[in-house]
Amino acid sequence: MSGEALALVLTAALLHATWNLAIKGVTGDRVAFIWCYIVASSVIWAPIGLLWVWATGERPTWWWLLGAAVSGALHVVYQLVLQRGYAEGDLNLVYPIARGSGPLLTFLVAVTLLGQRPGPAEVAGVAGVVSGVLLISLGGRAVHPREGVAWGLATGTTIAAYTLWDNHSVNGLDVPPVPYFVLGLLLQLPLLAVLLRQRADPVPVRRVWASARTPALTVAVLSPLAYLLVLRAMQLAPVALVAAARESSIVVGAAFGWLVLREPRPARRLVGAVVVLAGIGLIAVG
Repeated sequence: MSGEALALVLTAALLHATWNLAIKGVTGDRVAFIWCYIVASSVIWAPIGLLWVWATGERPTWWWLLGAAVSGALHVVYQLVLQRGYAEGDLNLVYPIARGSGPLLTFLVAVTLLGQRPGPAEVAGVAGVVSGVLLISLGGRAVHPREGVAWGLATGTTIAAYTLWDNHSVNGLDVPPVPYFVLGLLLQLPLLAVLLRQRADPVPVRRVWASARTPALTVAVLSPLAYLLVLRAMQLAPVALVAAARESSIVVGAAFGWLVLREPRPARRLVGAVVVLAGIGLIAVG
């Protein structure tokens, strides 16, 4: 993997772990909270997308809309599953399982269906990342909350789905990352509006915004920025390697879980973090 691609992915990983920490403490109406930060993201990033198109002179095509529509739907599913997972399990259970299973599934599909052929060092690096993630999340527990594990795996599946589709969009369909992401963001709003109307026990959006304004704005700024960096990295390196290198965020997530949330077993998580970093090193030099 090139130095530029790795730098983009590592920066994105730090941003990703930060916004996941911000939403861990959010309780209550999950759909309303997602609506709040998607609306805030749209307000912040839509002008940036328009400015980008104007400055570059790119001519939008129907492929932009198709790619963004599928991406938007997949990201809505991901956000709903992630929020449910955090309601069912610890940050250092759900987050590592999701971030570990996602790149593993992406790697398998990229190799078996997309014909990507990473070298031996890169394959060993991916294996190291996944092993370190599993060590952080699963090692040392006599019993794992079944719901937390299940929702972590479900989140990982949605991560693999949107990662592979987004890679296809920015490479196969040749959609520029910035307008692609912004369009996908805007197209999430109608889907979320339907989900808002179907809530069984709705909480007013104004009340959710008032109680969770800071985490919502944190996600609104950091989540799009992190993923734009990943989309650009996908244009510079194979998706199997980008997906695995993203999981350096687990090192930051483990540190947050230990130092900020005071979750237990820091020694094992430190060893797992070292294994993840070693895997990232192999991917970098492969």
